[in-house]
Amino acid sequence: FNTYELNSTFYKFPTVRILQNWYKKAPEGFLYSAKVPKIITHIKRLADCQDEINEFYNVLREGLADKLGCVLFQLPPSFSYTTERLELVINAVNPEFSNVVEFRNESWWIPEVFEVLAANNITFCSVNYPKIPTEIVETSTLLYLRLHGNPRLFYSEYSSQEIKDYAEAIRNAKANKCFIYFNNTADTGAIINAQEMKELLTTI
Repeated sequence: FNTYELNSTFYKFPTVRILQNWYKKAPEGFLYSAKVPKIITHIKRLADCQDEINEFYNVLREGLADKLGCVLFQLPPSFSYTTERLELVINAVNPEFSNVVEFRNESWWIPEVFEVLAANNITFCSVNYPKIPTEIVETSTLLYLRLHGNPRLFYSEYSSQEIKDYAEAIRNAKANKCFIYFNNTADTGAIINAQEMKELLTTI
């Protein structure tokens, strides 16, 4: 595989030293994506935390350098759509980075959100998550897909047909770069599904 999503950064604010260690372990051309700390997305919910956001960006820039792929803002299910919250999202991100926003509330799957994110070059995270729309959404030249396990979150392994359907959708996407992460890691599903997806997409 040629990318890895850092989930540990969600639970604990990373240090430059830790990220530099990740950098050294990865081969040339490898990219890391990093999840924004929960103090920003879940506790402060993007409000009054610009200093923390700026610090996170700076640590990523210094620690991961050219091996930084995307910055993922995963927002909680209780964070439903309002125009004010959409503005919070827009104001939170640093446009110098490849920013991705994952919503866990279906109220965000509306054209107004897609249009505003596209206008600001922010990637809407496509997901496969219980009770959330599973369509591929494109709002930038980058496609970001997280498959969490469905119907049983983190446990369910995707069928070969489901993987083939996603591979076909990715082939038909307009994006020039795609990041795909499997989060059904409670068992062996993530490794099996990721390998199957890789084989399908590298035969294009």
